[in-house]
Amino acid sequence: MPALCRDCLTTFETGARCRACGSPRVTSHPELFELSIAHMDCDAFYASVEKRDNPELRDKPVIIGGGRRGVVSTACYIARIKGVRSAMPMFKALKLCPEAVVVRGRMDVYAEVSRQIRAMMEEMTPAIEPLSLDEAFLDLTGTSRLHGVPPAVLLARLVKRMQAELGITGSIGLSHNKFLAKMASDMDKPQGFSVIGRAETLDLLAPKPVGVIWGLGDAGQRALADAGIRTIADLRRWDRDELIRRFGSQGMRLWELARGQDSRKVARDRGVKSISNETTFSEDISDVDILDGHIWRLSEKIADRAKAKALAGRTVTLKLKRDDFTLLTRRTTLPDGTQTADRIYRTARGLFDRMEHPRAYRLIGVGISDLLPAEAADREGDLLDPAAAARRATERATDDIRARFGADAILKGRALR
Repeated sequence: MPALCRDCLTTFETGARCRACGSPRVTSHPELFELSIAHMDCDAFYASVEKRDNPELRDKPVIIGGGRRGVVSTACYIARIKGVRSAMPMFKALKLCPEAVVVRGRMDVYAEVSRQIRAMMEEMTPAIEPLSLDEAFLDLTGTSRLHGVPPAVLLARLVKRMQAELGITGSIGLSHNKFLAKMASDMDKPQGFSVIGRAETLDLLAPKPVGVIWGLGDAGQRALADAGIRTIADLRRWDRDELIRRFGSQGMRLWELARGQDSRKVARDRGVKSISNETTFSEDISDVDILDGHIWRLSEKIADRAKAKALAGRTVTLKLKRDDFTLLTRRTTLPDGTQTADRIYRTARGLFDRMEHPRAYRLIGVGISDLLPAEAADREGDLLDPAAAARRATERATDDIRARFGADAILKGRALR
C-alpha cells in the first residue's frame, strides 16, 4: 500500500513508521498517489497567528473576539477542549473557559499570512479556490509531470513549509471531488492528512449523519429528520424523484452527495461577493447608544477586512433582528464605493436612523457588497460633508499607527460603548 512520511516526505510501501527517518507521521492509502482534489484548512488560524506572534500565549487557551457582548471569532484547541466554539457568545465562552486569554482580531495580519500561504499554493497549481483566509480547494490534476511527485507529496510539502516558514499548521483532505476533500480535511484535525478514495466512498459515507453534508444547516437537518432521514444511509433509501418532490432543487444535490458524487470544479475565479460581520447579543438591547457602538465596531471590522483584501464596496447593508425574531434589512448604494470605517459607519447609522425602533434587538450586522478595487474607493467629494476628506486622512494615519503599535494603540470613544 502506498505510504508517505509527512516529516521527511519519503514515499514507500506501507509501514507504521517511516523507513527513512523513523517518524510515526505516516499517511498510507491504496489510492494515495492517484487522487488530486484537495482541501487545505489551517488549524485555528487566527489563534495560531496570535500564538506565533506572542510566545507567552503558546500554552494558554486563546479566544479571538470582542468584549463580553461579542461573539467568538475562533478559539485555539486548548479552549475548544473546554467547549468554546466559533460564533458562541463571549460571555458563555468565558463561563466555559474563564482562564482564557481574549485577543482582539488583527485582520490585516491574518490577511498577510493568508497571502503568503496563497503564494505557496500558486507554486503548486493555478487551480486554487479560496473559501476564506484560512482554507482553499486545490486541483492538482496533471501536476505530477511538472513537479515530479504525486499531489499527495506536494500537499505534505505545503503544510510542512507553512509550519517552517510561517509558524502555521494546516490539515489536508485529499479525495476525488470537493465534497469529499472538504470532509476529509475535518477528519483528523489538527495537523491531519486524511484520504477518501473512490473504492471506499459509499461504505464510508453510509453511517455518517447528514450533518456532514457541506452547507446543510440546522434547518436543513431538521427538515430531513422530519422525513426520517438522519444518516447518509437513510438518504440513499429515497428515490431521486421522491427527494426532488419533497425538497425541490436541493433533492437532486442530496441524492448525488449521498453517493459521493460532486461534479463541481475547483473554480479559481470564485471571487468575494461581499464583506460582512454581525453580532448576537447575550441580552436584547434597545439602548441606541449601545447599538451605535456596535455599528461602529462592526464597521471597523469590515473596513479592516476590505483594506486587507484591497477592496471597496458600493452598497452598505444594515441587518437587524428584533427580540421577536423579525429580521429587518436595509441597504443603500454609494456613488463610488468605500473601504473606510468612518463612511461605512455613517452610512449604516443613517440607515438605522431612518427606521422605527419599537422593540429591542437581539442581533445587528453590517456589510458591504458590489465590491470593486480599492483604487476606485472614496474618490467622490461630499459637498454636504466637507469634513469627510479630513476624517479619511485621519483614519489612514490611525491605520499606520495601529500597524506599528497594535490594534489598541488608538480607540474612538464610540468603540467603548
